[in-house]
Amino acid sequence: MTATADAIAGSTSATGAESALRIANCSGFYGDRLSAMREMLDGGPVDVITGDYLAELTMLILGKDQLRDVSLGYARTFVAQVADCLGDALERGVKIVANAGGLNPSGLADKLEEVAKGLGLSPVIAFIDGDNLAPRAAELGFDGALTANAYLGGFGIAKALTAGADIVVTGRVTDASVVVGPGIWRHGWTTESIDQIAGAVVAGHVIECGTQATGGNFSGFLELPRDAQPLGFPIAELRADGSSVITKHPGTGGMVSIDTVTAQLMYEIQGPVYMNPDASVDLTSIELSVDGPDRVLIDGVRGVEPPERLKVATNTLGGYRNQMEFVLVGLDIDAKEQWLRAQLDDALAGSPPAEITWTRGPLPGPDAATEEGAACLLRCVVKDSSAEVVGKPFTAAGVGLALASYPGFTLTAPPGKPSAFGVYRPEYVDRDQVTERVVVGGEVL
Repeated sequence: MTATADAIAGSTSATGAESALRIANCSGFYGDRLSAMREMLDGGPVDVITGDYLAELTMLILGKDQLRDVSLGYARTFVAQVADCLGDALERGVKIVANAGGLNPSGLADKLEEVAKGLGLSPVIAFIDGDNLAPRAAELGFDGALTANAYLGGFGIAKALTAGADIVVTGRVTDASVVVGPGIWRHGWTTESIDQIAGAVVAGHVIECGTQATGGNFSGFLELPRDAQPLGFPIAELRADGSSVITKHPGTGGMVSIDTVTAQLMYEIQGPVYMNPDASVDLTSIELSVDGPDRVLIDGVRGVEPPERLKVATNTLGGYRNQMEFVLVGLDIDAKEQWLRAQLDDALAGSPPAEITWTRGPLPGPDAATEEGAACLLRCVVKDSSAEVVGKPFTAAGVGLALASYPGFTLTAPPGKPSAFGVYRPEYVDRDQVTERVVVGGEVL
């Protein structure tokens, strides 16, 4: 491995805090707190604001959006955040980097250009695509895939920032790449800077899920100041040597501790090596230490060569599902369940769904003081390739038993319409099958 290149963009120290790039997170998923970008911009100094909007389920949601309207396929909440913050971000020199482009990064870039023009602003907007393999799904062996997206790395983001982009939106990059890319840009790392990039991957992994790094979903939540104040979003101070400090803006909710950082480090890992497109991480090398109140230093990270192939997230439409939930109350719960199941199974026998699943909650305790305490829930879920099969024939059969089944027959909600469901599968593809494209200000680099 080679030493890092000289830091660029005004760094004053090769490894120290003076050269640290302050990268803030404002989103851990599509639907996260809408005010977070404004909070991170106004809460203290930052150099880059990043956001992760793309879970595997999100790609399916965006794919279904595009079935209705091909101009969609991106995270629309991100547009509202940028509209609110763009002027101040430009004035303060804060870059915005997000994977909110989803299935349509170019469409998101066009929408942001429209928003900026309406605000009288002229930012340099870049988008990165090439991850979308759905048009070639059959050729690549991903038969039937509605979405198929390769996980890209951070070098395209760095290229866009180097070309002067103020906003960079991407498709399916890895969650950490929105942090790795700015690190490559600021610190001048190359493909040989494996340890440094691995350190950035770790920093990106810690902050990509937003407030999970500051106490959200934290099993040690009893240690937190549990009040009504929203948890603060995290910041990674990323240094030229790949080390980082995880922190948050002063006065915001939650906390940053070795335990909260460790909890997030253990999130979605499957072994001692955490693989990313630009570098894999030897997770056993990570060293954590306290660097002050709400400050945790991550150091000592060692990198491993990245995998030869790229992971691909695929989603296929699995069919349609529907459900009804029945309340069983009082005595003889088992007998009531058996009778209802026999009745409904018989009613569906003429055109049975491909899959029928019954599940029952825990039995009520004896001598309950309330009707609710004396009840349990019985759920029937049906799935089929046809929406018609799990639609009216199913719900009408259930409702039709209201006065002709067990005593106390009750549904928890009116019958609903069928909904499409998806099936996620990870796949892999050779790197030469993926061509990343970086477009800055309308020009392909």
